[in-house]
Amino acid sequence: MSLLSRMTAPAARHDAARLAAALLTHPGLPAAPRALRPPTGPAGLGTSAARVAPRKPAAPASASGVPELYCPPALRDDPALGREVNDRLVEWAAGTGIYAGRLDRVRAADFGRLMMLAHPDTDDSDRLLAAGKCALAEWATDDYYCDDETTGSRPELLGSHLGLAYAALDPAHLPARYAPAWEKEMRSDPVRVALRAAAGHLARYAEPSQIARLRHEVAVLFVGYEQEGSWRTRGHMPGVPEYLAHRQINSFLPCIALTDAVGGYVLSAGEYADPRVRRAVTMAATASTLVNDLYSMTKENDSPGVEFNLPLVIAAEERCSPREAIERSAEIHDELVRAFEAEAAALAVTGSPQLRRFLAGVWAWLGGNREWHSGSPRYNAA
Repeated sequence: MSLLSRMTAPAARHDAARLAAALLTHPGLPAAPRALRPPTGPAGLGTSAARVAPRKPAAPASASGVPELYCPPALRDDPALGREVNDRLVEWAAGTGIYAGRLDRVRAADFGRLMMLAHPDTDDSDRLLAAGKCALAEWATDDYYCDDETTGSRPELLGSHLGLAYAALDPAHLPARYAPAWEKEMRSDPVRVALRAAAGHLARYAEPSQIARLRHEVAVLFVGYEQEGSWRTRGHMPGVPEYLAHRQINSFLPCIALTDAVGGYVLSAGEYADPRVRRAVTMAATASTLVNDLYSMTKENDSPGVEFNLPLVIAAEERCSPREAIERSAEIHDELVRAFEAEAAALAVTGSPQLRRFLAGVWAWLGGNREWHSGSPRYNAA
């Protein structure tokens, strides 16, 4: 498979990022594991990219021609750890019944590698597996209910399916007379089985407030699934502003929200909900999902039916060439990453040690996410 040139992200230059660099080494918290400890030189949010070789033109990552993006490099690459997580994730998927007959594609996509790259502040394969189960169950929800007719996706059933799926994460408490039938309903669908099992594994490590946070983010994600389903049913192409607002809720935010749970600490509910923190984190989530848009262009554009990604939306609204739409999409991604970098650095100056660590973790998530997309067979031709 073709790979985006590694470690070539342009260096960050924000003064606020440099000011916060020392703070983002997590004072007051346990020492970071070996994989997270910075090498000699600049450290912290906005400086990891400065430690790489001088910027060089990046070769296209795939046939879709994804441009070089403003993004940190992956903070660590531990192939053995990624393989361990991936092997266990595929085994778990087989047990739940999701992707039956297609597990070879799940294995090839290498979601375990994504977890290893995106959560570099832990070497614990079981914590990474817990995050991977949540992510894979969420993606299975999308595939089974929204996108893939071969697995039973039907527009008129989308709301019903998502309502039942959410009950797998936030259990419905029925009168005793109806509880057995409801339990049978929950066990009758592999997506519900996977969502429930993933939440159960995460609960070994997450505090109740972190579980509640995940439930909220998944509920919002399901609203995004419904919105896209409405577009598809009507054959509607959204405008750029509507699409970008959609990408904030239909995003990797449920994955990013687990940053502290995977890392072994707790960001308070108050700090997570602070409007300034929410703004920074949602911009990062949108940017990370636009990476997905850029790398999935070829796969989606070759699919039957109505599909959506930012380049398609821009090309339709601005009546520009596909290449111009791709470049514009990359510019939007870069603007969001720069805004997150500056705002997160400013928050790190006055925030708690846990907030500084969380924001640094989100920064690392951006780099790991980009690295995984550049190499996963899910988005790149072998």
